[in-house]
Amino acid sequence: MQETKPHSQQKRARFVVPSRSDSLLGNFTELIGGPLGRRSSPGTISPGFFTVERVLIILTIVAALLSILIKGYCRVNGWHSPQQFYATCYSDLPELFSTRGLADGVFPFFDQKSLFEYPVITGLIAGATAWLVPGHGANQERILGYFDVNATLIAAMWVVTVVATARINQRRPWDAAMVALAPGILLAGVINWDIWAVAMLAVGMYFFAKERPILAGLFIGLGTATKLYPVLVLGAVLLLAVRTGRMRVFFVTSSSAAVAWLIVNVPVAAVNPAGWRYFFDFTRDRPAGYGSLWFAYNLVADRLHLSQLGPETINALALNMFLLACILIAALSLAAPRRPRLAQLTFLIVAAFILSNKVYSPQYVLWLVPLLALARPRWRDFLLWQAAEALHWTATWMYLGQLSSGGPAQNNIDMPYYVMAVMLHIAATAYLMLRVAWDIWEPQLDPLRVQGVDDPHGGVFNGAKDWFRVDLMSPSASVLPWRRVAPSPVASEPAEDAVPPMQDSAPPANRSVPSAHGEAGRDG
Repeated sequence: MQETKPHSQQKRARFVVPSRSDSLLGNFTELIGGPLGRRSSPGTISPGFFTVERVLIILTIVAALLSILIKGYCRVNGWHSPQQFYATCYSDLPELFSTRGLADGVFPFFDQKSLFEYPVITGLIAGATAWLVPGHGANQERILGYFDVNATLIAAMWVVTVVATARINQRRPWDAAMVALAPGILLAGVINWDIWAVAMLAVGMYFFAKERPILAGLFIGLGTATKLYPVLVLGAVLLLAVRTGRMRVFFVTSSSAAVAWLIVNVPVAAVNPAGWRYFFDFTRDRPAGYGSLWFAYNLVADRLHLSQLGPETINALALNMFLLACILIAALSLAAPRRPRLAQLTFLIVAAFILSNKVYSPQYVLWLVPLLALARPRWRDFLLWQAAEALHWTATWMYLGQLSSGGPAQNNIDMPYYVMAVMLHIAATAYLMLRVAWDIWEPQLDPLRVQGVDDPHGGVFNGAKDWFRVDLMSPSASVLPWRRVAPSPVASEPAEDAVPPMQDSAPPANRSVPSAHGEAGRDG
């Protein structure tokens, strides 16, 4: 007779409650009775249908519907200038459908006459979604159908991004609410196909957190074939690999990403070399674009009758600025008292790329939202940054409305106000970089590490000891691979003047020690 065993219910992970750990959210909950009680135990009792993940999906769907409603004027009246700018409903999707031959059956990269200024997978998405719209030609009904098909798929990728972000750190799934409710995604999510790359990078980071570097590299490579920026996460992986001495995970992840990128790009480059190369040529030769530091400088220079910067000069300046930022980030990662988290380094590198790039389209805010939710889940800083981005988003359309209408400056937003909006966006992003860098240098301020964890996003780097670390204040205390510390012959007998185990002392740089004196402690 077979022995039966009692059913054992799987223990759920205990959640970090946002209303307890974030003072801003705690103040908001006063309207409904205050923060969740200290004796409650979220995550240990089944919530029924409304799990955290399902609530996040519902919030994302509601936000996606609102993002489409914002485009209501153009969906009814068409995407025409300058009305589409004044109504703040502009999108690249109808414009590209009409002007790149998509409405006439041209498939990017596979038609020898097509020139499409985006990476390969973006071109495949643009062509495939055009095939889903019945009819022929760029009439209003087909343009609306093309927009709606892409908006539906963008909403699906938004949900994928939220779910992946929530699952990366199962103790803090509510941090993904920043992605689900981000005003920046709500306003700019359907401008272009950027959310596809954002979702691929989020899935790649999820697999990396689960210590599956091959799958992580696969999605990073696919994301890079959609938008170039996902490849920047490999820079963060490299820095952590050097700090911990675990180089194998970097080589496996980067090799997998390279293989995925080559599988997508090599056939297209072989079939249509000119069409495949056009994206790189267009990126190199284009002048400074809206929203960038360089475009703002050229506007001011033109008003003051100074010499403007050409594409070649901007390319050199932007590259040098980005390389300098990467050097500073590398120095911070190798000299910080404690190993940085993967999300922190990735956020810093991507933000540096955005600020130094010669183009900042309004939808680029999507790149940073999931990374900030992982790197520094603080709603106060997040909402301040999103407010600055929303102001920049509005100013961009108002300025383009003036340019396309040719109207007088007094009836439009004039150049100085647009430049101020660009500088506000730059300052807000730089502020977030400063806060993340400060969290790295002062780990007791890190919203995650103050909860007693190390790096839940870091995969094999989570809990890893230092292999290479430079101590700027005390070089003799640096951890160097060529320096070997001889073991003490009386290691089993503690010295009389040794610090007792329970005495307050500085934690080792490679240990995850919770602190009650960080920002979470101050916030209550």
